[in-house]
Amino acid sequence: MDFQQLIEQRRSASNFIQDVSITEADLKPIFDDVKYAPSAFNLQHTNYIAVLDETKKEQVREAAYGQYKVHSASAVIIVTGNRYAYKTTAALNEGMRDLGVINDCELENIVKENAEFYESRGEQFMKEEAIRNASLSAMLFMLAAKNRGWDTCPMIGFDQEKVRELLQIPANEEIVLMMTIGKEKVESRGLRGYRKPVNEFVEFI
Repeated sequence: MDFQQLIEQRRSASNFIQDVSITEADLKPIFDDVKYAPSAFNLQHTNYIAVLDETKKEQVREAAYGQYKVHSASAVIIVTGNRYAYKTTAALNEGMRDLGVINDCELENIVKENAEFYESRGEQFMKEEAIRNASLSAMLFMLAAKNRGWDTCPMIGFDQEKVRELLQIPANEEIVLMMTIGKEKVESRGLRGYRKPVNEFVEFI
């Protein structure tokens, strides 16, 4: 489908057709698209946990207050953002150094500048950055999934600490949101909610 169709047909699926399996092979092309999401300083703050195992998915459902769409979904995707992504600057840019695009001195400067930028702004800024960048990535995931025939629903209705404990998510990873993915049960879909006209949410100055 073209982009206009894609953004119009993407919906937050509240119910999924049960017993539709999704595999790593199905998800990897979506994540191949997602790797092109923008991120500050190309730090690629975002990490994903794809819960495919049914038993583990039901445990996630318990942490999501028993929501049925977690049960009927083919998988659950947990999106996290690394608050200390700036510490990976050297590793992310070594390839550029090895290719001769930058030299050792330039790499050292990039590492220093990124560290100063984040550390001077403090922990709250790092948390906000993790959420901001992971949110950009998650939106691209939903569009990429729809483009490949899958429906999704972003969720914030879950106990973050239970999910952290269940999936052993490190403390430096901010849990940003949960997404269910599968094939939507279209007959149970309600009408699309009201969308504001442009002049209600945009100011041109």
